[in-house]
Amino acid sequence: MPEKHEKNKFSITVCGEFFPEIYPAHRSSKWSRGEEDQLTTEMRLFCACMRWAFNRLLEGASRHEIKKSGQELFGLNSRYADDARLKAQALLDSQTELLKLENEETEKKLGRARKKLSLAMRKLAKAEEKGAASEVIEKLRLAVKGRNKRVVSLAKRLAKLKAYQEKGTIPELVFGGRRLWEKVCQGRAAREKWRHARRNRLYSRGDESKGGNPNIKIFYDGQDFRLAVSLSHLSQQTGTDKLGRPRMSCAPRVEGKLWLPEKHRELVQIWLTMKLPYAVELIRTLEGRYLVHLTFEVVRVQEPDFAKGCLAIDTNPDGVALCNISASGQPEPWPEGLNIPYPGNLGKYEGEFQVIPYPNGFLYIRIPDLAHASSFRRSYLIGVLARVVVDIAFLLGKPIVLENLNFSKDRLDTNKKFNRMASNFPFAKMVGAMYRRAVKEGVPFKLVSPRHTSTIGYWKYMKRYAVPVHCAAALVIGRRAMGFRERVTIELRQLVSQIKQNLTRKVNPDRPGEGKGMTRGVRACLRRLEERLPVHNGLAQSEQEAYNSVWPDLKLLALSVR
Repeated sequence: MPEKHEKNKFSITVCGEFFPEIYPAHRSSKWSRGEEDQLTTEMRLFCACMRWAFNRLLEGASRHEIKKSGQELFGLNSRYADDARLKAQALLDSQTELLKLENEETEKKLGRARKKLSLAMRKLAKAEEKGAASEVIEKLRLAVKGRNKRVVSLAKRLAKLKAYQEKGTIPELVFGGRRLWEKVCQGRAAREKWRHARRNRLYSRGDESKGGNPNIKIFYDGQDFRLAVSLSHLSQQTGTDKLGRPRMSCAPRVEGKLWLPEKHRELVQIWLTMKLPYAVELIRTLEGRYLVHLTFEVVRVQEPDFAKGCLAIDTNPDGVALCNISASGQPEPWPEGLNIPYPGNLGKYEGEFQVIPYPNGFLYIRIPDLAHASSFRRSYLIGVLARVVVDIAFLLGKPIVLENLNFSKDRLDTNKKFNRMASNFPFAKMVGAMYRRAVKEGVPFKLVSPRHTSTIGYWKYMKRYAVPVHCAAALVIGRRAMGFRERVTIELRQLVSQIKQNLTRKVNPDRPGEGKGMTRGVRACLRRLEERLPVHNGLAQSEQEAYNSVWPDLKLLALSVR
């Protein structure tokens, strides 16, 4: 699922690299270890403070206690100590939310597993009663055994998760990564690598009253961006204030060049000129490189206006289907002279980026590598795809509409084909990339429910406009965002009646078999459609999109007669 954001708030992250050049002349005899430089010492102290703050939060300590004790124990200034507590609090909140989510997903999986077990047991009992072949009975017994093991495993996991919830705790957390720690225990990774992962970052949040970021400053010298990191453990106490808090001398800084991608340099420069707050996270790699993540809070997200229509998008594992929709809710041909922006930075092979146009404002952009490329390559291709889609919407002057698909873990079960497709489907990355690009370009954006969009497109619009089902689904998505209801037409009722006559005439009704005609399931489906089709058009939009509407039965009918 895409991330939830507050209304009119959105964050943009820019990645860069820091090249330290100027270090302070002295080191701290109290806080430094061995030959490590001052910046590495600051990172180690910050990460140690974050782990300590996490444990104190579990004990119920207050922010003031953590902030004050953190300064004394780790030699950090008050802002670094508070930032460490903030990171620890975010980690604790995420683990608490994740525990609740895993509990709900495991309950759903356990319910499905029990239904499958009962079904397998009924089949086994029926086979034994009828005296089926030994091979068939043995196969059914093996299925019952396997499903029973899954039920037991899920029940144990659910009991363990509920025990954590009842106690108000969370599962044990391994800083540095549980998988990496398990590799260290197995002798497959060096212990130093895991230790490095526990102390390799430094974070500082932005402050509008301080003109940006007081601890990690970015500035532009006219030619290049530069970064200055405060080393608070090298500052000295000069006294106390009226509240008894220590007063520290100005901390020395590590300065150096900051490299940023060319496409983000103008945005960062504008942000610095306006003195807006920005958060910085510094990460040190095993090779000694310093990666920089700059996060900016954008507070101007436009609400979509459908006066001109919209550009609807249906996402698929190998690309996206587009539909240019007018204000009347019908597909609108592309404007004359509109050139689909083709990315010029590809070119690994011919056909890597395919633009397949269809009449009446339909389009399919296919990128075959999305289904099987590596993680980095896939992220790059998704960024290219998002740029092309948002540029099309910008040229049309219309908002973007996308379906809000759900591929959470509770849907992953024993269906290997669906599990593979859902795991490889980078839908969340697609939505995130398009959202960020749309915010940067000032293009409005809206997510709608994906329920029954492909089924409606299949029955109502695919043959009418002679387009693939994905393009027809994109039309349904756009119409749903604009508030149009999907009525059952006279032609659709006649088609259902014709299908019923054909199935009754061609196949024996008492012979069950999926895809072979009038099975018991298809007969029940047609019986429900006779009751629901006449009253469908009088329902509200939410009732027409519900799970008990006519569309699930029409989907079953389409799968049965295709």
